[in-house]
Amino acid sequence: MVNATEIDPHKKGSIRALEATNFFLADVQTGLGPFLAAYLAGAGWEPSRVGVALTIGGIITVVLQSPAGAIVDQLRSKRLILVLASAVLAVGAVLLSITAAPWAVYTSQILIGGAGPFLGPTLAAVTMGIVSLTFFDRQFGRNQAFNSGGNVACALLIAGTSHFFGNRAIFITAAVLTIPTVFAIRAIKSKDIDYDLARGGAIQVDGKEVAARAPAMKTLLGDRTLLVFLVCAFLFHFANAAMLPQLGEMLSHGSRSSAAPFMSACIIVTQVVIMCFAPAIGRFANLHGRKPLLVVGFGVLPIRALLYTLTHNSGSLIAIQVLDGVANAIFVVVSILVVADRTRGTGRFNLAQGSLATAIGIGAALSNTFGGELIQHFSYRTSFLSLGAIAALAFVLLWAAIPETLTNTNETDNNASSPASPQEFPA
Repeated sequence: MVNATEIDPHKKGSIRALEATNFFLADVQTGLGPFLAAYLAGAGWEPSRVGVALTIGGIITVVLQSPAGAIVDQLRSKRLILVLASAVLAVGAVLLSITAAPWAVYTSQILIGGAGPFLGPTLAAVTMGIVSLTFFDRQFGRNQAFNSGGNVACALLIAGTSHFFGNRAIFITAAVLTIPTVFAIRAIKSKDIDYDLARGGAIQVDGKEVAARAPAMKTLLGDRTLLVFLVCAFLFHFANAAMLPQLGEMLSHGSRSSAAPFMSACIIVTQVVIMCFAPAIGRFANLHGRKPLLVVGFGVLPIRALLYTLTHNSGSLIAIQVLDGVANAIFVVVSILVVADRTRGTGRFNLAQGSLATAIGIGAALSNTFGGELIQHFSYRTSFLSLGAIAALAFVLLWAAIPETLTNTNETDNNASSPASPQEFPA
């Protein structure tokens, strides 16, 4: 356990391994994410077919997110979950490197979509289990900084390999990067991960810590703030997910050879912003609350969509990615903090994370299909403006309906202050 001012020094090795895991796992996921749309467009796929391919993975992700969170809550071997999911990602990457034929693309998307739901909740659970709620804000921000550093490193690596060896080398690179990922995961000491803390389930009863588990439906459906926040997350990613892939598609039709370097540049700008600001966001959220940051993050998204319609200059489009970095840096850190706030002492932290990821996955999947259809029947400009309107709706809902969720986490780490009294749910 930790005291109120310092993380247990015996856990520093596991924390460094956790940060390395975030770095290398980001490398793998970057190679399988935004480059896929440009790769398929360069292989002759129509925008609507690209949207369908991306949607397949999104659907699998949506179906598995909440069950994955519940599984993470139940299983003690968090490291095994990360190793197996990384291996599945590697298989999907290898398939994409072999061919752009529909069977390979769709199969890879099923594999990638099936592995992804386990990664985010497990990394957050491991973080909570090692550092406790007192230090979760700060450490989760640091995790995202390492994650973004991995994205930058991978984008640079992919820009080089795609230039010399072609776009299929992108996916070979992603597969190879699973090797250091597994080594980093194995370096996390299992004894440093507190099982009850990792699922947000330790509470105080008569002055003693005991395990707790709230009814799943009461945790998810009994908290209006959490439900509305899930809707906001859905709208945020409905607006956001298709923007960067659409940029890649748009430029790949003009110059296929420049698509991968352009995507690399966009990713680098976004991830450098996240890398620089994510730790500060965690600290700010701990001191000043979640909502001011969320207002800024949601507010820049419609501005970004509008700016995309005003220029086709590559340098300007890359500069606009600063706004993407701001929005994503805030969302990836603060959204998990909101979930942690609303599930303290319920034992359902990872289930709620899965529900958040489900909302994100539905929004992202529909975003790609929606954007692809608008491009097919109208234009890229129409698609960006429509996505911007959805982003504006998300901002208004957040502003009007989400209160501040920060509570005094400097009290006893696991003394819950969730919407439902945790004393109702001792194991």
